[in-house]
Amino acid sequence: MQEGHILTVLQVTPELNAGGVERTTLEMAEAISRAGGLALVASAGGRLEPDLEAVGGELIKLAANSKNPIAAVANACALARIVRERGVQIVHARSRAPAWSAYAAARITNTPFVTTYHGIYNARSGPKRFYNSVMAKGDLIIANSEYTRAHILAEHGVAPERVVTIPRGVDLDIFDPAKVRAEDVAAMRTAWGRRDGDERVAMLMPARLTRWKGHLELIDALKLVEARKPGVLKVIIAGDAQGRHAYEQDIVTRIEGAKLQDVVAIVGHVGQMPVAFAASDLAVFPVIEPEAFGRGAVEAQAMGVPVIASKLGGFAETIVEGETGALVPAGDVTALADAIVRFIELGPEARARMGQRGRERVRGLYSKNALQTATLAVYQQLLRAAEEQNRLKVQHKSAS
Repeated sequence: MQEGHILTVLQVTPELNAGGVERTTLEMAEAISRAGGLALVASAGGRLEPDLEAVGGELIKLAANSKNPIAAVANACALARIVRERGVQIVHARSRAPAWSAYAAARITNTPFVTTYHGIYNARSGPKRFYNSVMAKGDLIIANSEYTRAHILAEHGVAPERVVTIPRGVDLDIFDPAKVRAEDVAAMRTAWGRRDGDERVAMLMPARLTRWKGHLELIDALKLVEARKPGVLKVIIAGDAQGRHAYEQDIVTRIEGAKLQDVVAIVGHVGQMPVAFAASDLAVFPVIEPEAFGRGAVEAQAMGVPVIASKLGGFAETIVEGETGALVPAGDVTALADAIVRFIELGPEARARMGQRGRERVRGLYSKNALQTATLAVYQQLLRAAEEQNRLKVQHKSAS
């Protein structure tokens, strides 16, 4: 352990751009640093590098986003060297490709190893199942929802006591409606093409542009909504294409084919999500595959925004049907359209009451502080186990 630090943790994550993995990495860097520890992050880096520095973390540049086997071996050697040189006490892996390197480094250096299972990984073949299995090799495994925990137990057959559920957290100091400025909300609405006096219901879909997020299903549902409630809805699709330009064009083509150019706006990456939610009346997450947790839905509820989502994965835990939002069968375009129409017809007062119930529930169950406290407790549990193991080794040597 480095002098002056009570805890040194090396988190390993592919990149530091946008997403739940990256945000949770930063949140734990903040918690470790605030507790007097040293928060190291091995990553290829990205747009969130300044945010990591701001919370007291230290970036170690590494090609952790590479899936090349040769790079994985090189990364394992580099990580083992970092562990020894920086006095790392816990290695925490957050994604499969870098997890193999992190696992090797932890075993080489006899360092406690923890993984966070952030997603439900497809395993349609033996090699893919083996590739995924590294996320179940942690001395302790953190699942980001009860849905994820059940998947880990069924898929990997690990002992239940090795899997701890810690839901993703929301920074309630940031996702706080009272802290969003009216002028910022007005500017966001203007950027979305909403003019003064535009009284249409604004519905936000915040998700990277990838097929399973359900953009095409949403557009098909919006065509039905527009036929029943013409001119009352404005939909904002916010998210990075991340190189999926063909899929982005598919979305544009579907919008044009449905004649929804005046209804739907594709706005790309949005950096100020609290402002985006504050500028919205509804949020929608029409995924066609399960989200392990679905942080966006929790962030929306933290901002007092009702949510419509597919009844899959973590959404079934974080959204209460009829109280904080609506859950619809995945891929059911008609059911999705019905839910959207129902929420339009609720009116602003009823939507606000539903949003307030969602905010209260998030404050009780899904705060960033809760995630940080629970994860620090996992680290301490691993350290105590390692100390006990070392003590027994010493006793054994003395006895022999």
